Amino acid sequence: MIDLYYWTTPNGHKVLIFLEEAGVPHRVLPVNISKGEQFAPDFLRIAPNNRIPAIVDTAPADGGAPISIFESGAILQYLAEKTGQFLSADVRGRVEIMQWLFWQMGGLGPMAGQNHHFVQYASQSIPYAMDRYVNETNRLYGVLDKRLAERDYIAGDYSIADMAAYPWIVPHRRQKQNLDEFPHLKRWFGTIGARPAVKRAYERAREINRQPVVSDKSKAVLFGQTASCTR
Repeated sequence: MIDLYYWTTPNGHKVLIFLEEAGVPHRVLPVNISKGEQFAPDFLRIAPNNRIPAIVDTAPADGGAPISIFESGAILQYLAEKTGQFLSADVRGRVEIMQWLFWQMGGLGPMAGQNHHFVQYASQSIPYAMDRYVNETNRLYGVLDKRLAERDYIAGDYSIADMAAYPWIVPHRRQKQNLDEFPHLKRWFGTIGARPAVKRAYERAREINRQPVVSDKSKAVLFGQTASCTR
């Protein structure tokens, strides 16, 4: 059994998609980050970075004590290795998948995340910051579009690289991106979105968070964090 500590963000969606795709028995434990539930001591013991997602594998392969993991990329790698799914056993195939997983973790996610912040949530309009992150998001879309020009999925076969990237493309309109400018990416986006497991994951997200609202109070929780939050 996998316990998934989850909220309805792109990083949270990645892991829920994997669990749905792989058919892994799991339990979803919502952590409402707008209410500050990510600072609860029990959660911090699992995820010391006070971020979702995190998992606890109550039945690890070695038969020992439960294993807890934070960081969505590390979780995807762990689950893929545990199940033998969506990560190539071949060294070259594995390298392809892992480098694109890290590309998402180090590039697409952080840049699109800053895009979201300055375009959607910042208390004041800062044109330089907005242009910086909208343009960098656009560049990364171009990288992915070029990658998908000659293959159906990011690393050849459907993999954790696709599961990692897709949720960050879902809010493309909020990121001020037009998928019509990226035909290969648009085709891939439609293919992933049509997968039954992906549909199930997003339906579960809607059931968990029926009315997503970002208020001044939740902004203070989400965007006012300092080192004091980790103590």
